[in-house]
Amino acid sequence: MAKKSKFISQKNNHKLQELGRKILAFMNGQSDKIYNYKQIADGVDHKNPRQRELVIQSIHRLLAEDRIKEVEKGKYIINLEIKGTLTGIIDFSQNGNAYVDVEGLEEDIFIHSKNVKDALQGDKVLIVTYHYKGRRMEGSVLEVIERNKTEFVGTLDYIRHKDFGFVVCDRKVINTDIFVRKENFNGATHGDKVVVKMQDWKAGEKNPEGEILQVLGTPGEHETEIHSILAEYGLPYHFPEEVEKEADAIDREIREEEVAKRWDMRQTLTFTIDPKDAKDFDDALSLRKLDNGNWEIGVHIADVSHYVRPGTLLDEEAYQRATSVYLVDRVVPMLPEVLSNGVCSLRPNEDKYTFSAVFEMDEKARILKQWFGRTVTHSDRRFTYEEAQERIESGEGDLAEEILVLDRLAKILRDERIKNGAITFDRSEVRFNLDENNDPIGVYFKISKDSNHLIEEFMLLANRKVSEYVSLGRKSEPTQNTFIYRVHDDPDPAKLESLKEFVGTFGYKMNISNTKNTTQSINKLLKDVKGKGEENMIETLAMRSMSKAVYSTDPIGHYGLGFEYYSHFTSPIRRYPDLIAHRLLQHYLDGGKSPNKAEVEEQSKHCSAMERLASDAERDSIKYMQVKFMDKHIGEIFEGVISGVAEFGFWVEIPENGAEGLIKLRDLTDDSYLYDAKNHAVFGTRHGKQFQLGDTVKIKVMKANLIQKQLDFKIVE
Repeated sequence: MAKKSKFISQKNNHKLQELGRKILAFMNGQSDKIYNYKQIADGVDHKNPRQRELVIQSIHRLLAEDRIKEVEKGKYIINLEIKGTLTGIIDFSQNGNAYVDVEGLEEDIFIHSKNVKDALQGDKVLIVTYHYKGRRMEGSVLEVIERNKTEFVGTLDYIRHKDFGFVVCDRKVINTDIFVRKENFNGATHGDKVVVKMQDWKAGEKNPEGEILQVLGTPGEHETEIHSILAEYGLPYHFPEEVEKEADAIDREIREEEVAKRWDMRQTLTFTIDPKDAKDFDDALSLRKLDNGNWEIGVHIADVSHYVRPGTLLDEEAYQRATSVYLVDRVVPMLPEVLSNGVCSLRPNEDKYTFSAVFEMDEKARILKQWFGRTVTHSDRRFTYEEAQERIESGEGDLAEEILVLDRLAKILRDERIKNGAITFDRSEVRFNLDENNDPIGVYFKISKDSNHLIEEFMLLANRKVSEYVSLGRKSEPTQNTFIYRVHDDPDPAKLESLKEFVGTFGYKMNISNTKNTTQSINKLLKDVKGKGEENMIETLAMRSMSKAVYSTDPIGHYGLGFEYYSHFTSPIRRYPDLIAHRLLQHYLDGGKSPNKAEVEEQSKHCSAMERLASDAERDSIKYMQVKFMDKHIGEIFEGVISGVAEFGFWVEIPENGAEGLIKLRDLTDDSYLYDAKNHAVFGTRHGKQFQLGDTVKIKVMKANLIQKQLDFKIVE
């Protein structure tokens, strides 16, 4: 019982924060009005007694934070001193207007393009707010408090005999060109793609001034564009020399004195299952039948924490990177190659130091015992996913019997997980066949099969059980131990309501009355739309209704997986949060006290930010390759599916290769089209013709812009 009540209090803490944002957004609607708690409760649609109790708690928190003021007993108003000027992060739209995300406010504040001043995408800004002509609250930028970035990628535009030039930035996160004096060209010439550092932006000046730091090459060339992506996101391709030296000096021997401190599992059958092109092997599985008929299954993870110690240059560099980045044609690793592909990698026929989660399971995949700690293991075989799948399907080949046992147990774990509320998004990932020049000569999709699910289920099991062990201890009661969790918040209720309403027009029903019914409804919806014309559209909208998973020290649970406690533990070669988890777990196994939560939370936020950045860079490299592939198909006609709709046009995705191109509304000359946000569509005002998300259309490839990574399509009747 103690477990449940304490867990709910953690969840309630998060709910109160969310409710606080809703209350502020409601009160901001009429910022000069005084409200009592019943009016506030009605305003945020919290009407039953339990909900109203939460409203009262939230009001007390907002009072303590000076967000609202109590003008007389039980009557509240927005704190106008805070409302007048606010601080937040600015996010630009394609039309030049922007929105500022202010912590504590439910809705972002609109900033017209004429009021953005010298702010750039992602900057922390101070804004003044007001109600313009009685409409909702708007704002103007007063000043930039902190630049999100000062280095940009662009092309130098320089007219000979002039003593200055301009860098025209690739990405439209900066709405002006950067002025560069000739003495700051640093070897760049007209037309070169460069990295420019913005140094100064004087008040009243149209253009900031900068200096060219690096010449990347000729726009459109493969190496230039890939290095442009790395530079744009500030991803260092090479390690500093001193970090490489520190990595090279690491002791690579398996020492008997170290083995003596570990569980020696080198005699237990162990193997890896990875993609055929994998170079670093984070994880391995071991399998042994016990005398009592149960199975001992080990999930063995590279013991990176043995080699990468806090306070070293190696650790500082790994933390700054926080994750490996997987571009289409290369990897930007978190750790130097000597570690990622060598010392730490669980390569076949080599003894390795590992950190393991070992489970005793019966034939129904029930866990009877578990053990966590450091081990030494020996991988007997390296399987590719294809080889493991072959054994699952045919039952033949070396270690087929062992793989079939793991497959059977994994399927039980997966079924149980789905029954307990996991959502089964199973989208395929686009991959490219590249020639010797890294040019794309073919496109294929990575589809998860049983062998992928086998590995996934045992990694999920280890991640979950490690998290539960730290958080609940041996007595299954909350320990309040600081840990780094992988959390996934509940979906936005408004987005779910919108999804329910939209899919209802196609005849699909959803029950979103509680978490369990919602997950069951989403799973049923994803199953029902398989193979239907609307599959892509509905799957896309369902994914957009989900929150983003992040790292946090608050265990609010993982909605998508249906787990109360979940952490990343299984990939420390490529994810720094897993390394943090290893260190904390060992600290608790050694009887250590809970460390400073604020420090781990700061690390969590940094890792989440770097993960988002890496994801954007990876997406850019895929877009670049798709545009490069489609450059050979200019003028050709394809059948595509409308994958996104906006005020200025809509995107069409070609299912056979995943390439996505834009249809601009101004290019549709048969009618005047308007955007219908509610129905994710555009419609003609005269003839009523409609283009809706998920519709199948015929398109002609008109243009492939390698620099902007953009395809332009034209509708073919």
